[in-house]
Amino acid sequence: MDFPQRLIDGYTAFRAGRLPTEQSRFQELAEEGQKPETMIIGCCDSRVSPEVIFDASPGELFVTRNVANLVPPYTPDGKQRAVSAALEFAVQALRVKNIVVLGHARCGGIKAYAEQSQPLSPGDFIGNWMALIEPAAREVGPPKNGETTDAFLRRLEQAAIKHTIRNLLTFPCVSILVERGKLALHGAYFGVATGKLWILDNESGEFRMLD
Repeated sequence: MDFPQRLIDGYTAFRAGRLPTEQSRFQELAEEGQKPETMIIGCCDSRVSPEVIFDASPGELFVTRNVANLVPPYTPDGKQRAVSAALEFAVQALRVKNIVVLGHARCGGIKAYAEQSQPLSPGDFIGNWMALIEPAAREVGPPKNGETTDAFLRRLEQAAIKHTIRNLLTFPCVSILVERGKLALHGAYFGVATGKLWILDNESGEFRMLD
């Protein structure tokens, strides 16, 4: 099977347009290494690209993405854990100053959990992964009287962001730096249809739209 033509066309446009203007930046990154100040933990949903949403240049963001932008709690059991490995590298090696958990509207993983969808395969990888939000789902509770499905899912999506931040704090390398004021944790919620961004107010626990 041939390499996707859309990617070839995209690279050709990048090479002709953006690359010449940022060639020195790529050269600097190649020689000196990356020094991003912010780690983004985002969803692998193709509609929610952190680099696009935050108009980031090469080397600005250290990004890890998975279904529903989740982080398992600290579990040093010797098993291969991709999210934990990325987190460890960002905090311990790159010394990022911020970690942003970027959730979004119309998240397929959250919807699958809420609707108790049937497994897509015998391994039920998505179902087992989404079980991580059970504590958040218990806090949210069932839909309220008269609440629309979209409104309920939005509450669950945002609760999952806050739960992921709590899971981040179970990692000693994170909690110690947060206590020392050297690392800050943030929550953000992106509206896919509107392009609007909500930021988590850590004091009130509410998401406030960024003007």
